[in-house]
Amino acid sequence: MSAVPEDIAADFILEAQEILDRLGEQLVSLEQAPQDGDQLNAVFRGFHTLKGGAGFLGIQAMVELCHAAEETLGMARSGQATLQAHHFDAAQQSLDYLQSMLDSVSAGTEPGYAPPELIAQFDVNGPATPAAATSAAAGASSGELITDDEFEALLDQLHGGAAPTVVAVKKDDGMISEDEFESLLDQLHGGAAPGAKAVAVASAPAPAPRAVAAPAASAASKPAPNKPVAEAEHTVRVDTKRLDAIVNLIGELVLSRNRLKTLRARLHDEELDRAVSTLDIATARLQSAVMRTRMQPVGKVFSRFPKVARDVARSLKKEVELELIGAETELDRNLVEALADPLVHLVRNAIDHGVEMPELREAQGKPRSGHVRLSAQQEGDYVSIEVQDDGAGIDPERLRQKAREKGLIDPEAAARLSSEECLHLVFLPGFSTKQQVTDISGRGVGMDVVQSRIRELSGQIQIQSELGRGSRFMIRVPLTLAILPTLLVQAGEDVYALPLARVMEVLHAPNTSLGWFDGRAVLDRKSHTLALVDLRHWLDVEPMPSSLLTIVVLQAGEARFGLVVDQVRGREEVVIKPLPKALRGLRGYAGATLIGDGRMALILDVDGLRTHHD
Repeated sequence: MSAVPEDIAADFILEAQEILDRLGEQLVSLEQAPQDGDQLNAVFRGFHTLKGGAGFLGIQAMVELCHAAEETLGMARSGQATLQAHHFDAAQQSLDYLQSMLDSVSAGTEPGYAPPELIAQFDVNGPATPAAATSAAAGASSGELITDDEFEALLDQLHGGAAPTVVAVKKDDGMISEDEFESLLDQLHGGAAPGAKAVAVASAPAPAPRAVAAPAASAASKPAPNKPVAEAEHTVRVDTKRLDAIVNLIGELVLSRNRLKTLRARLHDEELDRAVSTLDIATARLQSAVMRTRMQPVGKVFSRFPKVARDVARSLKKEVELELIGAETELDRNLVEALADPLVHLVRNAIDHGVEMPELREAQGKPRSGHVRLSAQQEGDYVSIEVQDDGAGIDPERLRQKAREKGLIDPEAAARLSSEECLHLVFLPGFSTKQQVTDISGRGVGMDVVQSRIRELSGQIQIQSELGRGSRFMIRVPLTLAILPTLLVQAGEDVYALPLARVMEVLHAPNTSLGWFDGRAVLDRKSHTLALVDLRHWLDVEPMPSSLLTIVVLQAGEARFGLVVDQVRGREEVVIKPLPKALRGLRGYAGATLIGDGRMALILDVDGLRTHHD
């Protein structure tokens, strides 16, 4: 690869990653419907494209593995073989090796070869014979039409370890262009009708280039440019660092706009009011346009889960159907990438600890095959993602008992937990109900890491479960991490920001309506009792006597609690900034920002406030 320009290698790595992401899902679909010719062609083209690019870059390990898969898929396309379960196992395993090879190429190291036993697993009729090229040459000398397999053998010479051979396609008026030849290859690899796949090869003395006669339709007129080529002319690939820089500048512009809106309310100048209103509209439009450039569909993450579900289910000897909903829902690029690992963990756990063995499901009157649903949908400024299974469910009493046995919670606190609150014990560090350690995480193993990751994304995760009916993990994250809608509240002279997604309502209550339970303040709301946290007390600020309390009701997991504040200043979009070094690691703080009046406001971590209350 040393002789290949870096930009070409980078383009290959990007394209190869996209192909690998698609192949996992396509292989699962093909395994479920082996007679689907379109899906078979798509999988074949994926491996063929990878082999061609790897051959051009001299990545022989990838060429060898892709060639083995391509040979078997090609025989299935021509009806000479039927794909078996071990072929699909080999293809899925090959994706893992290809990913490892691609990672090595990205890191600038030499990729290792796939094990010979994996290559052998692709064989259909035993070791391949080197007769393809010979028969192709024979066909050329006799002037007869060669078969698809013989032409593929010629392509292997182009893309494999042999020295590159120049292939020219002859027209009545001379040589055709590379684009025209690529169009012919597209026809050969699934685009054209079966009758159009035969290609005549004209004899030519070595070492002159072989000439392939073009179909009559191609010789008559020059084909129009392919649609992808036209679309590429309207697309610009931009370094993500540049996008991030633009987003940061938009954030600063939003802060300046908020500052001007505050001054406008104070100065009461009509001309200033009109100017700021125009700036406000333009800033909002610019902000929206820039954010859209960073948006990606969550399908970019979802596409890897059919392979994940298949591999986990087969290793556990379970039967599982995975349903994907809302893959077109868009999220900030950084969020899409950050959600990948937590979602993989949740899907693996749903199959491992959620879905029962087929025999047990049958005995319980359930279908043998378990059902796991991964869905996404937009809700205002937030996106909700759910992982749901129809398995055994989670026993809250067992969680309570395990937490006590492991010393993760004292018996008195455990006894006070409701069934819904017991479910969230799985997020405690070191918690697990797994009886035996396996290479697949049990429900609870690493769940504290999942929750921490979601919190880092300014989101939250909740659990619902019913014994015998299944479990449901619900994640809610903002559309973007750059700008956060908040509710500004005040305690003393300082202003604090609460993530608006956690705010359920704001209410006022007389001081005399407070009650006390287990030494803590509560508010009786007829339908339920609302636990209270006084922000002044939490901040260790002198309490201010008041006959009327202002309470912000916040959602934390399955529970709600009220935060007592001095006043609510209103909603404001803020730009999240890292905490000052002196405050990093302190519980209850999620970040900092500048508000409209130019002051710094700390963004409060709702879960940290609730933990303090508990």
